[in-house]
Amino acid sequence: MRSDLFSRLAPRASCLILCVSCLVLRTACLVAAIAVAGCTVGPNYTRPKIDSPAAWRVEYREATEVANARWWQAFGDPALDQLVDSAVRENLDVQIAAARVDQFLGALRTTRSQFYPQLGYGAEAGTNRSSAVGQPPLQAGTDRDYSLYTAALGAAWQIDLFGRVRRQSEAAQAQVYASEEGRRGVILSVVTSVATSYIGLRAFDRQLAIARATADNYGQTLKLFELRFKGGVVSEVELAQVQSQYQQALAAIPSIERQVAVQENLLSILLGRNPGMIPRGKSIDQLSEPGIPGALPSTLLERRPDVLQAEQRLRASNAQIGVAKSLYYPTLSLTGVLGLASTSLGDFLSSDAATGSLVAGLAGPIFTFGNIEGQVSSANAAQRESVAFYRQVVLNAFRETNDALVGVQKKREEYAALAKRVNALRHYAGLSRVRFDNGAASYLEVLYAENELFGAELTAVRALSERYGEVINVYKAVGGGWVDLADPLARPTVSPPAPAASASPVADRKAVVK
Repeated sequence: MRSDLFSRLAPRASCLILCVSCLVLRTACLVAAIAVAGCTVGPNYTRPKIDSPAAWRVEYREATEVANARWWQAFGDPALDQLVDSAVRENLDVQIAAARVDQFLGALRTTRSQFYPQLGYGAEAGTNRSSAVGQPPLQAGTDRDYSLYTAALGAAWQIDLFGRVRRQSEAAQAQVYASEEGRRGVILSVVTSVATSYIGLRAFDRQLAIARATADNYGQTLKLFELRFKGGVVSEVELAQVQSQYQQALAAIPSIERQVAVQENLLSILLGRNPGMIPRGKSIDQLSEPGIPGALPSTLLERRPDVLQAEQRLRASNAQIGVAKSLYYPTLSLTGVLGLASTSLGDFLSSDAATGSLVAGLAGPIFTFGNIEGQVSSANAAQRESVAFYRQVVLNAFRETNDALVGVQKKREEYAALAKRVNALRHYAGLSRVRFDNGAASYLEVLYAENELFGAELTAVRALSERYGEVINVYKAVGGGWVDLADPLARPTVSPPAPAASASPVADRKAVVK
């Protein structure tokens, strides 16, 4: 008996599906005819006019088109290259930004689904009991209990006559592009932050080496003066001066060690790891300086992720005006249902049990008492805000690029002057030492010269780090195709296990600092 039921069900189900297909086809033809006569309300997007400067405040003859290369490799440090690769793969901000893109992609898919009919099905089986004294009353002897079996396939379609869904789709698409540019902006920020932090770390390493070497030198001098004091050659005043000099150098070491640890922890977070040690490569004195990228101000509008992101948000705000204005116009919806209904399971698949309906509905507003006007006004205000924000982002991009270009030039000049000062002080300290050893000068002259040299060496290292940092800021400011080169590295990978905690972190850091 079960096989008989299936044999009766299959052909009738096929007929039902065929009927639904015919209904959908006829509806599609009707919708196509209506859509041709439809329109899209709201303003079409046009990029705001930007008065960009003709040139930068500083022009570099050695500027080259290297913005589309992996510029961090120009430093010539494999350790830095590895850190950048790891950061782009493992950085949590990059992963957050990628997930945000997927969220907007899902929203876009949801919005676009409104272009198509929504198909569904349903089936019910139930037992009912009617009232014997209801309206109309049941005849005497009628069975009050009955069963009802229903099954239906339905399709509902809201026709996009005035472009509401098209504007919603345009806004959602712009949000996807904006989120993608936001992700590229995160990659840009992560790469430049890793490079800047690593160079800062190597600067601290160099300062730490200078402080330790200076302290060792002062320590040897102190031992010599203690022997001379015991022999009555030098006074207690001179001994106290040397002791003060030695303690000053020792006091600088813990402060720089703390800065090293803080910088390592910062880099660890950028790498998506627990705070810990960072591998080193070349010293800051051995790094090569990348070339300055050549770019016109107008190219920032096509390169910088934050500018492109602001423009896409403006496009989305512009489309929302059309979404709001479409509420003034009527909506047309089509609904179709084909199904079966029977009070007897045996008659459920018979032709007499077939049911169906096709309904076209038209609805529109008459009086909304400011509801639609308020939404249109709000959308217009949001669009004006986006325009102002876009212009502000562009102006800030011009400012950052000019600041970075000026910074590179001035930091070069500053470091050149500081390097010459270090050489002069080193010569001065050597001559003062010779004069003291020959009895031609007091140790106070040596003390002053060596203290000046110590401070100048630390300052020169810091200036060199800032000089490299300004070059990195130029690459960050002009954007460039290098972001696309770093982008393929940002793929989900299995995070490496965090390094085990050391019993002596300072000793471990000393081991990796060269």
